[in-house]
Amino acid sequence: MPQNYVPIFIFVALIGVLIPVTLLAAKLVRPDNPNKTKLMPYECGIDPVDHARGRYTVRFYIVAILFVVFDVETIFLFPWAVKFKALGVFGLIEILIFLVILIVGYIWIWKKGALEWV
Repeated sequence: MPQNYVPIFIFVALIGVLIPVTLLAAKLVRPDNPNKTKLMPYECGIDPVDHARGRYTVRFYIVAILFVVFDVETIFLFPWAVKFKALGVFGLIEILIFLVILIVGYIWIWKKGALEWV
């Protein structure tokens, strides 16, 4: 039974050797001349004016959660698209109901003003 784990041990050993070797090679090859400008925090080309631990409004989190929800909902379309022919008319009606519910939810949050950025 232990012979089944030999490839895994070889892989772990190979990775254990390759990671330090590549990090060392990168350190030897790259130039090392830091200056004040390179060490400054970079944010969209704008000089930082306040600390990074500022407070965000609740609206920011609502938009982030809505993005995640709608992004996850669209992931459900991929398995349906793969099995489209096998599902037939039933699958088409099912996905249309799903999309109608999704669109109604999107219109509802749009009307509530949850997608306003300002």
